Amino acid sequence: MNIIKPAVQIFMILSLVLALSGCWNNKDINHRTLPLVMGITIQDDEYKVVLQAPELDQNTIKLKMITQTGKTISQAIDKISVNKEKQIDLLHIKVIVIEKKLAQQGMKDILSGFMRSGEISPKAYIAISENDISQFLLFEGKSNVPRGSFVYDFFEKNAGWNPQVARAPIWQIYRSIYSYTNDIAIPILQNGPNLPCEYIGSAIIKNAKMVGQITSDETLLYNAFNRESTQGKIEVMDHASVLIVKNTMNHTSKIIDNKPVMNTQIKLKVVILETRGNPSQAIIKQEIETLLTERFQDLFTKIQKSEADIFGIGQHFRTKIPRKQLEHWRTDYYPQLKMNFLFQTDIQNEGFIKMPTN
Repeated sequence: MNIIKPAVQIFMILSLVLALSGCWNNKDINHRTLPLVMGITIQDDEYKVVLQAPELDQNTIKLKMITQTGKTISQAIDKISVNKEKQIDLLHIKVIVIEKKLAQQGMKDILSGFMRSGEISPKAYIAISENDISQFLLFEGKSNVPRGSFVYDFFEKNAGWNPQVARAPIWQIYRSIYSYTNDIAIPILQNGPNLPCEYIGSAIIKNAKMVGQITSDETLLYNAFNRESTQGKIEVMDHASVLIVKNTMNHTSKIIDNKPVMNTQIKLKVVILETRGNPSQAIIKQEIETLLTERFQDLFTKIQKSEADIFGIGQHFRTKIPRKQLEHWRTDYYPQLKMNFLFQTDIQNEGFIKMPTN
């Protein structure tokens, strides 16, 4: 018994020593390049890849652009690695910007490659550039903050995100490729006259291909329908400006004469910011409900023509349509869908001024 105890102790000590060597193949951060943004376009039947990586220069952070081409994105990255003195670590990429012409041709191969390789986080956001990709990613001004950080903060809810901006991570777009009943919208950006990045609307994506475009106001409705908060959005009408502080939505769906019908009730809580003249609560409610109903109807008509279900309405009919017919949702059922919108507005706060109720 006395002999066994020392043997067990020695074995445990050796096990701990072996565990301490678990990071033997890690590279120091000083020997790695950590790009935050990747830009992709097509040039002469090859992919052009632009990496945007922050580098420390004395006491400031400067942004360095690295460009390479290849038959595949992986080949372009390999070429960059060969000519770079540091290892390229793609896991820290936060935003991937794809040029519009490539998005219109289709992004299925690109997204499948990202998901298959695992080198880029599936949570990274996808955006579309209206400009040439090199021009868009070119750092402007003398700011010490990397442009890539700005683009990333554009989509973060705890930073600069606005309810009019669509957010599309890689995994959501990839999932929509294989969904019969759910498409997606991707934000479109361009260089602004006074800002390095300007949001101009969203691309309608069907089967990983851009088939249309919606405005920023229409994107707000898209976000609201997909239960993204519209808190903080200001609506300007003829008699007042209101701030949306909360929104909830309820849906009921049914099949009538083999045609889908969906009723959507949207409840808004708003705060009045400014008024023109002396409008009553009833007038303000009517104006905002009429304004948003018309926007929703116009947006639905637009996306219905493109047969792209970015609202994900088909999800509400999955239990009402046979599984074998779901794959024909976009072509057979969706064009015949009838949507009814009903808005209910609750004015929560009138400030220190009491308004007439009638």
